[in-house]
Amino acid sequence: MKEISEIRFNAIAGYARHPRAALTGEELAYYEAEDGSILGLLIRDRTDGDFAGMAFGRDAKLRFRWTSMTNFLESPELAHDALAELMTNLLDEPDEFHHQGDEKGGPVDFFTPVHPPEVLHPDFQQVASEIGFFPARGIIEPMMRWHEDLDGNFVEQFQSTAFDQRIWELYLFATLIELGFSLDATHAVPDFIGTSLFGPITVEAVTVGPTRRGAEIVPPPPVETEEQMEAYLWDYMPIKFGSPLFSKLRKKYWEKEQIAGVPLVFAIADFSSPGSMIHTRSALERYLYGYSFDAARDEQGRAVAQPIKIIEHRWGDKVIPSGFFDIPDSEHVSAVISTTAGTISKFNRMGILAGFDAGNVLMTRTGTVVDSDPVARDPLLFKAIVNAKGYHESWVEGLNVYHNPRAIIPLEEHLVPGAAHHHCDAEGNWTTTAPRFHRNRPIEAACLTAGFRAKTR
Repeated sequence: MKEISEIRFNAIAGYARHPRAALTGEELAYYEAEDGSILGLLIRDRTDGDFAGMAFGRDAKLRFRWTSMTNFLESPELAHDALAELMTNLLDEPDEFHHQGDEKGGPVDFFTPVHPPEVLHPDFQQVASEIGFFPARGIIEPMMRWHEDLDGNFVEQFQSTAFDQRIWELYLFATLIELGFSLDATHAVPDFIGTSLFGPITVEAVTVGPTRRGAEIVPPPPVETEEQMEAYLWDYMPIKFGSPLFSKLRKKYWEKEQIAGVPLVFAIADFSSPGSMIHTRSALERYLYGYSFDAARDEQGRAVAQPIKIIEHRWGDKVIPSGFFDIPDSEHVSAVISTTAGTISKFNRMGILAGFDAGNVLMTRTGTVVDSDPVARDPLLFKAIVNAKGYHESWVEGLNVYHNPRAIIPLEEHLVPGAAHHHCDAEGNWTTTAPRFHRNRPIEAACLTAGFRAKTR
């Protein structure tokens, strides 16, 4: 067996981990059989202080789950040797040995086409076939085995009409698992019902799509000048965000029995035009709280923000009030979360970190980050090689949580550690708490991926 990183273990088998496992056992090291068919986990019992190894194999739906373990032993070295022997022996067992008896249906498969080629979404075709997206495929494949398609149309839409929207849902799934939530798949509404050691949460995915006139996509307005960009972010995009959020609000999810007494979160992503989400965060913040902030300087030259109350957003003949959290019934929504990272590029980066690149994909990430210097006037440039030793990223990195000041059931910050938490009161007083890496998060970022095929003779 070979030792692997925690991120690789989590990408393959982390979905089987129950949150309460952290109370009884400390995870020490992770292993994989040479052929990848068996995974191993070395643990220390928190009560007795002894050590054991656990082995994971694929069940009938190809999900890695616990199947065997060693005895508890007095040292990690003894437990390591016992785990190595156990994993070697398991290689001789038939596939059925790892089946649990509770599986229903066959393995979930996102990538085998269910449509003729002309119907497949071009982005899906890229991910399914191009070598540059091999890391994304590698990390999605074990994840998809755990997907419960309660609506019955996930795979069909993932391959055709709603690729971006389904990627957003997969991102939310991966993030919630990383945060230690166990997900309840018995209800189709909302999209996620989770419980962690710190409490429960419910999440409904929301996306902003392109404007359509019948079957035709209406392109967004030009943003070539400063005035055009200002109008785009002050009025056009707040209205775009407002439409799906208001539609979700009208569904009154909080009246569902499975949501009663639990924080309800709307998770929104902007897919209104290619790459738009990189630029539209400020528009979402304006719409949610009904405030904009003018940059100013105090007497010491430090950057300060002056709140400006926004009454409405107007674009053409459309007019909506600003301030989603001021709308009647919005008090039932605990928070809105969003990120620019819920795209296939995130899956590619995480796939590389989890060792799914086979050494033939090079990925660089460039953009701008916030300068922590209080008197800085411009952001800093950054460039990172995702494949480089020392590069680190998590699913939750870059996630923004916008708390509702009127929420009946507030969302406690400790439920979503690692995210940036934003609060804004009725007077426009804005506060943010964030880990250090998030304070220097990318404002704008782009990824360049190069795939190389090995030559054959």
